[in-house]
Amino acid sequence: MTKGFTRRTVVGGISAAAAGAGLGFAPASAQTASGAPIRIGEINSYSRMAAFALPYRNAIQMAQEEINAKGGALGRPLEFVFRDDGSTPGDAVRVAEELVTRENVSFIAGTFLSNVGLAVSDFANQRKIMFMATEPLTDALTMAQGNRYTYRLRPSTFMQTKMLVEAVKARGIKRWAIVAPNYEYGQSAAANFKKLMAEATPGFEVVTEQFPALGRIDAGATVGALAQSRPDGIFNVTFGADLTQFVREGNTRGLFERRTVVSLLTGEPEYMIPLGEETPEGWIVTGYPWEQITDPAHVAFVNAYRAKFNDTPRLGSFLGYVFAYMSRDLIAKAGSVETEALLKAFDDMRFETISGPVTMRGIDKQATMGAWVGETTLKGKAGAMKNWRFEDGAKYMFSEAEVRAARKG
Repeated sequence: MTKGFTRRTVVGGISAAAAGAGLGFAPASAQTASGAPIRIGEINSYSRMAAFALPYRNAIQMAQEEINAKGGALGRPLEFVFRDDGSTPGDAVRVAEELVTRENVSFIAGTFLSNVGLAVSDFANQRKIMFMATEPLTDALTMAQGNRYTYRLRPSTFMQTKMLVEAVKARGIKRWAIVAPNYEYGQSAAANFKKLMAEATPGFEVVTEQFPALGRIDAGATVGALAQSRPDGIFNVTFGADLTQFVREGNTRGLFERRTVVSLLTGEPEYMIPLGEETPEGWIVTGYPWEQITDPAHVAFVNAYRAKFNDTPRLGSFLGYVFAYMSRDLIAKAGSVETEALLKAFDDMRFETISGPVTMRGIDKQATMGAWVGETTLKGKAGAMKNWRFEDGAKYMFSEAEVRAARKG
């Protein structure tokens, strides 16, 4: 996954209608930006994770047009240079190098998969260039493998898992099964859930853990193993096509009947839309109930996006839009695109966004962006969220003591 973008209190851009209001560090001039562009390298899984990445790119481009029409940053136009990371660490590092050496970008941003984000973070640390990780959720990015050049916008795996544990702990469920993709993000989510639930629920136990390969789930075998363990609750971390197959098979076999299901990210339109009429009822999820958020600035963003693309926004759309405006405000505050100036400006910087203030905490370079938490439901033939609320990310971050113990730099 409020008030606003499950975010929430989210880092973000000003909507089309609000962009001229001069929030944050927006240039006062209404003149079109001119001069040499400020180039920002954007790396993402545009081919493999298109459901997220294409709406994300659309919104960045929409924001870029708005920003440049109102003076750009430092009087210069912003130009986002997009590259596909192939969803592999090796390809991501290769295109990052190309962006830095051939495209002369001022900093790099993006990535989707956690292992890819970690590889680009390491590249940024070696090359001493700022990396604004917009989507990868792994805790390692800002904790054990954190470095002074890497920042993250979205609430981390730990933060979102803790939100879900808070939402479910009052039910007192003790016997749980876990299903998660077998790579860093899934393993981290499972570990967080076990730790947090053990602290929240006396007698908590995990009766089975299933870790299907990312993008290659054997839904029949996975659902069969979960059913055989007879859990009272299921913690699900699958997403994308894996989620669709898992839900379909689970619905067919009655896996979710009379069981509590807690599911990361499932309330996001990227994953809800493909489920359609198969959307399960009552799963506790993080997501993005865009059509129910009534904040005027958010409504203006939605209207502008729909008018431009003849489509509804996804979570990726929102994230791309707020990232673009955040980039503008950061450059404006830094007064430069030199790396050291950007780093100095970014640490503990407060952003006024369409969802309220968000701070980029300097100690771990994690934004205080929040998330919407609610339940899945069917509205007609489409999935939606109900009973949702915004959770402020600042309440769910690692303590400063935990950060100091984990980070090496």
